[in-house]
Amino acid sequence: MASEHYFTGVPGTELKLRTVTVHLAGEERELTTANGIFSPARIDQGTQVLLSETPRPPATGNILDLGCGWGPIAFTIAFASPDATVWAVDVNERSLELVRMNAEKLGLTNVKAVLPDQVPGGLLFDSIWSNPPIRIGKQALHEMLEHWLPRLTPGSDAWLVVQKNLGADSLHRWLQEQFGSDLDVTREAISKGYRVLRASRHAD
Repeated sequence: MASEHYFTGVPGTELKLRTVTVHLAGEERELTTANGIFSPARIDQGTQVLLSETPRPPATGNILDLGCGWGPIAFTIAFASPDATVWAVDVNERSLELVRMNAEKLGLTNVKAVLPDQVPGGLLFDSIWSNPPIRIGKQALHEMLEHWLPRLTPGSDAWLVVQKNLGADSLHRWLQEQFGSDLDVTREAISKGYRVLRASRHAD
């Protein structure tokens, strides 16, 4: 099933919806998830670490949740910044349908759940948050980050959470080598075996 989480645009398994209760944006909330997506039973620990260790998102502008799954990061941002537009991006169409369903249930009108190629080409982001899909492999992960990180607005930040034993430190080094002229990359937090990395775009 792991391959379907990340590589399958339309999961081949029969859709089985499920209801989960999660602590999100300060409240217990009942949301809908399904099989064939990432972490359908709960908010995974990496995402929990990211949400607990990352400062409040910008109040306005465009914010990207890269690899959104069923949407806990996007929803947290949308609650915190109701005047911002939150782009929830994933390759898994089932995940995107769940984001749309849950955003409507939560009354969040500022969430856009879209495939990567549905994001306007010239759009820049005032923040990027991601629990990136490490298991897609190093090359695919690097290509994904090379596509999205240059789209930070000057002076803005990307926040990534990566498990230490899945290569957090090597990713940190690669980010510094690849983007060192444009981004300052720092390790901002260590929690429960995860690293929270911050990539800050130089102000023009």
